[in-house]
Amino acid sequence: MAGPGSSNESLALDEEYGQATARFYDAAYARLPLPQLDGRDVEFYRELAREGAGPVLELGCGTGRVLLQIAALGFPCTGLDASQHMLARTRQKSTFPNLRLVHAPMQSFDLAGERFGLIFSAFRAFQHLYGVADQLACLACVRRHLAPGGRFAFDVFAPRLARMAALEEPETVDLRFGHEGEEIVRHAAVTRDPALQLLDVRFRYERWRDGRVVGNELASFRMRWFWRYELEHLLARAGFREIEIHGDFDRSPVSADSPAFVVVAR
Repeated sequence: MAGPGSSNESLALDEEYGQATARFYDAAYARLPLPQLDGRDVEFYRELAREGAGPVLELGCGTGRVLLQIAALGFPCTGLDASQHMLARTRQKSTFPNLRLVHAPMQSFDLAGERFGLIFSAFRAFQHLYGVADQLACLACVRRHLAPGGRFAFDVFAPRLARMAALEEPETVDLRFGHEGEEIVRHAAVTRDPALQLLDVRFRYERWRDGRVVGNELASFRMRWFWRYELEHLLARAGFREIEIHGDFDRSPVSADSPAFVVVAR
């Protein structure tokens, strides 16, 4: 049996981010009060792209929320994702001739010798690499694709000890939003494995029309949480020598109240 650090431990993201998740993704996450989703992360990554002044690659580009804003600056952009469903949503929204989309996992991609001034992975996408082997494989791919002086940036949530200690969060309604003439009520449940630093999230999208339930759609995904110095050791082991870890997208220092770990490395 494969161990916790093996590459086949990761679930196929094309299954995780299936049709239900991809269809509701933009409408749902636009309503969440997260620092990654109020525009601060977009401006942070746009500024890094300007500073890099070269081609840009996003790993786990999803529906293109951040990448399309960078493509609007005119840089050659590549978006890579393991989910065909998410990439299809990006294609529907994109009108940029300078944007290319690639279906591939972030831990094993090869773009034929291309080099990028900025490679980034927004909104916790790096947390879908569950084992150390996959994480190191991704970072090795990143280093092979960075131009001289190029940078790798990503963000993950900063775990709160009290919440991570709760092994289960029973199903509750966490979000309501409108979508294509229906009201969607999202029910969420979470289980955690502190030994493996893994959490499993299950969503049930309850679809209402004209005052009655017309359907339910299910989605689930897994994430690995990281501690601050774990990230530093991981990046150093992968060969990065200049490592910055901030507590938010304003580059403030990490504190007990930081909502995220925002990483820039080269």
